[in-house]
Amino acid sequence: MPTGTIRLHRVIRASPEKLYRAFTDPAAMCKWLPPHGFTGTVHEMDPKPGGAWRMSFTNFSSGHQHSFGGNYLECEPGKKLRYTSVFDDPNLPGEMTTTIEFVKVFCGTELRATQEGIPEVIPEAACYMGWQESLQLLMQLAEPELAA
Repeated sequence: MPTGTIRLHRVIRASPEKLYRAFTDPAAMCKWLPPHGFTGTVHEMDPKPGGAWRMSFTNFSSGHQHSFGGNYLECEPGKKLRYTSVFDDPNLPGEMTTTIEFVKVFCGTELRATQEGIPEVIPEAACYMGWQESLQLLMQLAEPELAA
């Protein structure tokens, strides 16, 4: 069954540690990961190699929900995160692997994301669009330096 791969790159004005935390904190994930028009719920998150994660997105207009989850393969705080994803929907078969690399640069962090094994029925353009919206929300969450 053919699958797709996408690669994204952003430079974000936040530390690698802060961005890593945004990927491993359930409340943060609900704030930035769901693309526009969706809400998110984290059902499980144990960010360590072999740990599991589980989440669902709900379409705010229709109320339709889809859930997915997987396992963490690599967890290097502030450096790298690699995890699998499987949709509960049998029409979206297969296992995806997402790798996020956090590279410190003079103005913040260079974030590199690769998602492999995207089910053939999901257009790569839709994945890019969703990730672009999510990364915009990630920047809005992580870039401000707010006083305590």
